[in-house]
Amino acid sequence: MHSERLTQEKIACVLAASEKLIYLHKCGALGGEIMPEDSNPGLPGNSEMNYLYFTLPMALNFQRNSYRLWESAKLTYEDIDNASVFSPSLVVEMRIEELRDKLLKYKVAIQPSKHPEIWMRLCETFSSEFCGSVKNFLLCNDFSVTKIKEYMTSNKKMFPYLSGSKIINYWLYVLSQYTEAAFIDKENITVAPDTHVLQASVKLGLIQLDDISNPNIREIVSELWNTIFSDTKWTPIDIHTPLWLWSRGGFTVKLG
Repeated sequence: MHSERLTQEKIACVLAASEKLIYLHKCGALGGEIMPEDSNPGLPGNSEMNYLYFTLPMALNFQRNSYRLWESAKLTYEDIDNASVFSPSLVVEMRIEELRDKLLKYKVAIQPSKHPEIWMRLCETFSSEFCGSVKNFLLCNDFSVTKIKEYMTSNKKMFPYLSGSKIINYWLYVLSQYTEAAFIDKENITVAPDTHVLQASVKLGLIQLDDISNPNIREIVSELWNTIFSDTKWTPIDIHTPLWLWSRGGFTVKLG
C-alpha cells in the first residue's frame, strides 16, 4: 500500500486519529513521562559532548531495549575510566580490545564484535572528516535534514547503522529535542518506523498486518505518514512518540 493508494477518506480518518494521539500524548495519557533518552548526564545543550552523547549510542539502538541502552550510556559517561569512549579523538587511538572492554562494562555494547566496530567507525568518520565534531558535520550540511540524509545515505560505510532509514530520522529528532540543533527543514524528519510504529500503523489501518513482511515496509510507512501530514500544521515526526507509546502500552488507550 503506497501513498497513491490512500483515499481522501482514509487520509482524513488516519489524520483525525493521529491528532487525537498527539493530544493524548501532550496530556500524558499515553505515559512516557520518562523517555529512554532522558537518561543522560544533563550536559549543556550546545556543547559538543552533548551532541556526541546523543549520537554514538544511537547507532547501537537496534534489536534491544532503548531504556537499557541509554541507562548504560549514562553509566559509561559518568565512569571516569570509561567516559573517553565519547571522544572520537581518543577512541581512534584505542585498540579495539580496549574500546570493547569499555563499551561492554555497562552494556552499551551487547554484541562484543559488531557494536565496538560500529562505534569505532563512527569515531573515525567524525575525527578524520569533521575534527571530531558532530556539530561540524551538521554545520557542513547547513543544518539541513535533507542534506544530512543525502550525505549519510551516500556514504553509508562512514555512518554504519546511524544512516539506516529508521535510526537516521529518530537520531535527528533526538538531536532536535535534546541539543540546540535548529534544523532549517525539520519537517523532513520523517517517522522513524520501528516495530512499535509499524504495529501502530497497522492498528490505525494505514497498512495491513501482512505488509510488515515487505522488505521495504519502513520506507513505505515513512512515505505514507508523509502523505498523511502533507499540508497540515504537523510534521511527520510529531506522531512518532505518540505511536511508539500507544503501541508500547498495548493499545489500551482508546481513541473513540
